[in-house]
This record gives sequence, structure tokens and C-alpha cells, in this order.
Amino acid sequence: MRIVYHAQSLIDAHLVRDALEQAGIPAFISGEYLTGAMGELPVMGLVAVMVPDSAVEAAEGIVRSVDARLAEARAAAAEGDFDAGILPA
Repeated sequence: MRIVYHAQSLIDAHLVRDALEQAGIPAFISGEYLTGAMGELPVMGLVAVMVPDSAVEAAEGIVRSVDARLAEARAAAAEGDFDAGILPA
């Protein structure tokens, strides 16, 4: 297994994992259960999405796409545009 995405939050990790699984790529979230120990504090660097070594190349494009949409949604939220969403219309 190799890490293909370092998540900023558990929600981001689930969005990436779900996109990979919809494409038929098995994915695993590492560090998911460590977040409970942190309580309400941010969990920077603990949560990552992993795929089998043989699926890394196929996963990279999907991960880039989801990460770009998440970045757009964060930027829109920072500007106060909470209707921007992350999913295509």
C-alpha cells in the first residue's frame, strides 16, 4: 500500500476514498481512528488515503481532481461564497 493523499481533515479523506472506490480502485484511510484521540483539535498529518501499489498510477489523476475541487471550495468559503460546493453541477 502507498499513500496517494495526505488529508487536511477526515472528511477530505473520505471524499478522496469514495472517489477512488467509485472508479474501482480499492482505498484505505490510515489514521482515521487516531482523530478520536485528538478530540476537537485539527489532525494535521495523521490522516492519509492509501491504495495498493499497483493502483497508484490510476489513483493519481482522481486524487488531483478531488484535491483541486476541495481547494476551490476552501477558497470560495474563505471569500464567503458558501454556495460554491465541491461537486460538479
